[in-house]
Amino acid sequence: MPLTSGKDAIREALREEMERDERVFLMGTDIGAFGGDFRTTAGLIDIFGPRRVRDTPISEAAISGAAVGAAATGLRPVLEMSFIDFLGCCMDEIMNQAAKSKYMFGGQISLPIVWKGRFGAGASHAAHHSQSLEAVFANIPGLRIVVPSTPRSFKGLLKAAIRDENPVIYMEHKLLYNMQEEVPEGDIITPIGRCELWREGSDCTLISWGRMSSLCLEAAKSLSEEGISCEVIDVLTIKPFDKEAVLESVRKTARAIIVHEAPVFGGFGAEISATINEEAFGWMDAPVRRIGFPDIPVPFSPALEQHYLPNAARVADAVRSCLDD
Repeated sequence: MPLTSGKDAIREALREEMERDERVFLMGTDIGAFGGDFRTTAGLIDIFGPRRVRDTPISEAAISGAAVGAAATGLRPVLEMSFIDFLGCCMDEIMNQAAKSKYMFGGQISLPIVWKGRFGAGASHAAHHSQSLEAVFANIPGLRIVVPSTPRSFKGLLKAAIRDENPVIYMEHKLLYNMQEEVPEGDIITPIGRCELWREGSDCTLISWGRMSSLCLEAAKSLSEEGISCEVIDVLTIKPFDKEAVLESVRKTARAIIVHEAPVFGGFGAEISATINEEAFGWMDAPVRRIGFPDIPVPFSPALEQHYLPNAARVADAVRSCLDD
């Protein structure tokens, strides 16, 4: 089976879903002849034409407003938003229209919209292009949030998001576009609402998503040389959150460390930590630890950004400290 990159997996998912369902169409800036800022839509306009691969002005609010109307009439828009940071420009459409309409109309309409965009730091894209905003959207009832971490989940989660009857925020880490993995051709679906166990262990559970899952796996492999056994869980879906998978793991290991790229204060790691505290406190041998960003904007300077980012060494140190408690 040939290796597939993250960006190619996204393009495959879009092509396959557009071939499968004529209601699926794309909207976004420079997604047509240019192929998107990161080439994730390259060639799709040649297959499906400008009616289904729609170049738009640089207006996230206009794109999102058009998508709400299109979805309400039975279409399934996928919105290329470039960077997840700019979903702030269309929060009314996301928060007050898409997320609430199904509830407010008593289930009579669905708004199957996918907002897809890049997130995360590590590429010196500075404060406006490097944020991880999953916790912001997790606090809005009616939305689903997915965060793929490998080419296989890039494809499987995007296909699942397009088929879902709810509005979905699809967050793709820009530094995973060139990751390569064997990805089956055809119809593979990664279920929304399910964590994935990457590595079994007995001493501590490492919980993360996006690029941080690979970082945790790296730390776990390093610690295994010291005789420390870490379980690694890739969350994949922020909302709905698969708490049972996490609780099952921490009841076995009795320790947990949560790693994410958002600031620790108010990050989604706090929700996971609270869940463990409320439902598995009696099994824990040490307090839950969280690793993330300090409460400042992402710096542009490469040196400062690397200091700002979590790394495998910090995760390994946290595990050792946790085992000493």
